[in-house]
Amino acid sequence: MSTRSARENRLARIAAEARSEERSRRVRRYGLVGTALVLVAMVVTAMLLTSRPASTELADAAPEFTLSDTAGGTVSLDQFRGSNVVLYFNEGAGCQSCLVQMAEIERNAALFEGLDITFLPVVMNTREQITHDMQLNGVRTPFLLDDGTVSQAYGTLGNGMHAGLPGHSFVLIDREGQRRWYGEYPSMWLSPEDLLAQVEKYLPA
Repeated sequence: MSTRSARENRLARIAAEARSEERSRRVRRYGLVGTALVLVAMVVTAMLLTSRPASTELADAAPEFTLSDTAGGTVSLDQFRGSNVVLYFNEGAGCQSCLVQMAEIERNAALFEGLDITFLPVVMNTREQITHDMQLNGVRTPFLLDDGTVSQAYGTLGNGMHAGLPGHSFVLIDREGQRRWYGEYPSMWLSPEDLLAQVEKYLPA
């Protein structure tokens, strides 16, 4: 074989090896992209599953509590015996959705007329922290200031975005002090109309 032929064969072999290596790189690259897409799909699916609301019918005595509120008073669940109560547990200060939720409940108060319902929002904040956000959002309803004990007793602690705070949840308590419904909303929103539907569904006739 001539020197020229040997050189041409060597160059052809090098080119073939380069093409083979490029194909291998392409396969590896596509494999990584495919794996990334699968991981993204898994994460999105997990987020969708964990953001689904949970609604549970209850029929047990509501845990009693006494808490200070942002108005400077003291509130006990027992003082509302004979009336219906909705506890609204939320992350409070720094959670814009939480304050907007309460503002919308206030704005749609007419929806709940005739149902004899008192709304009691519960947060794990200092008075200064939550009143600042209340003022920014025009919320007037006093917030109850929990150290975590009440949130834990009602099973809402750690159900939201932060392990040490309440989730975005509602508890319906009837005139006899019985829990009737628990709703958890990881999406951080429940329209007043949907809240009314849940209250009407679970309140005793």
